[in-house]
Amino acid sequence: MTEIGPTRLGMPQLPAPDYPADVRARLEADAAEVVARYPDSRSALLPLLHLVQSEEGHVTRTGMRFCAEVLGLTTAEVTAVATFYTMYRRKPSGDYQVGVCTNTLCAVMGGDAIFEELKEHLGVGNNETTADGKVTLEHIECNAACDFAPVVMVNWEFFDNQTPQSAKALVDDLRAGRPVSPTRGAPLCTYKETARILAGFPDERPGAVEASGGAGPASLVGLRIARGENPHPSIVHPRGESSAEGGE
Repeated sequence: MTEIGPTRLGMPQLPAPDYPADVRARLEADAAEVVARYPDSRSALLPLLHLVQSEEGHVTRTGMRFCAEVLGLTTAEVTAVATFYTMYRRKPSGDYQVGVCTNTLCAVMGGDAIFEELKEHLGVGNNETTADGKVTLEHIECNAACDFAPVVMVNWEFFDNQTPQSAKALVDDLRAGRPVSPTRGAPLCTYKETARILAGFPDERPGAVEASGGAGPASLVGLRIARGENPHPSIVHPRGESSAEGGE
């Protein structure tokens, strides 16, 4: 199901072109596998957007047309979802999405400084891509890793406890093609490969699945205390006073 796209300067866009026949056939086979996981096919829209993103590195009008036709939706419905979530790119982007957390704790711990220095170092602004097509820089919202602040993510893999110097070395390595290892989690892959994994297809790289599980040790302290695996930490009054149990 297709329709005329949004207008630009009062002129309607032509319907999006289709994929080449061989690409369309391959994506249809993958899409059928995704849709079969859900009792309501509409629920497959998010992973299908990741699937089409894995084809060209961003969600194109052709990709949105494909999702609409597979799921029996209008392109307006698909566009509404694709533009709501920041994980879907609407323009060509780099092989590596470098996201700097600038939420409160990361910002206070140095995230703002990292982001500003990376902008200058790379010569790009927020959501812009380096001329070599390697790195897209963005500031991102909380990644639930505040105990490792400030955090930088590359294609959604964690690089914890960063500094401006370590972050600049990181992007230099990415652009030069040198090996880069996340602080924790699976080895890095390209953004297109990451998108296919997020669509629900297995990461077939040896050892990648085993490496991807689990939170960092700092995130698990409270859980281990609750389980009795770690002794309960002593509470130190800010004025050095002791308080009786149950007292104020």
